[in-house]
Amino acid sequence: MYKLKIISSTVRPGRKGPTIANWIAGVAKNHGGFEVEVLDLGEINLPLMNEAVHPVMKQYEHEHTKKWSAKIEEADAFIFVTAEYDYSYPASLKNAIEYLVHEWAYKPAGIVSYSVGAFAGVRAVMSLKNDLLSLRTVSLAETVNIPQLNQFIGDDGIFTPNEQLIASSTTMLTQLTRWTKGLKSIKEDK
Repeated sequence: MYKLKIISSTVRPGRKGPTIANWIAGVAKNHGGFEVEVLDLGEINLPLMNEAVHPVMKQYEHEHTKKWSAKIEEADAFIFVTAEYDYSYPASLKNAIEYLVHEWAYKPAGIVSYSVGAFAGVRAVMSLKNDLLSLRTVSLAETVNIPQLNQFIGDDGIFTPNEQLIASSTTMLTQLTRWTKGLKSIKEDK
């Protein structure tokens, strides 16, 4: 089985990211083919980048960076769960990505985006895809975009997707499996 890391990007109080991350984690487990782990940046709590040596050198000084590096290195694929903040993705995710370089390379990434408005986080997706490209992370064309998020979260705090979101998550996971298989051989060809 491939190792899938689902990264929940929001850290502020009242955030909905973990709810969405748990939903897509369940979908991924049921889809099969992946050993799934959710990495919640709100719980990991990486400080603002504080390594003295550029991450391209992999000479990490701090324990939090070493742990983060190990988690990302062991992954075969990613799903980024991101809100849209000011037409982009959260600074907490940008910070987490920039801690590392080599650990992200030659791995596919699906993206689940959301917003409380009608745009469904698509502007965050475009910013994130651009940044992932420079790290040799292949972001899929297939995404899950959740508009007007609050309509899908009940009073109990549970996320209940509609048929369109279920279909798009299945399509994304099917493609993520294919890309994981293909990129694994590229990563191993050094």
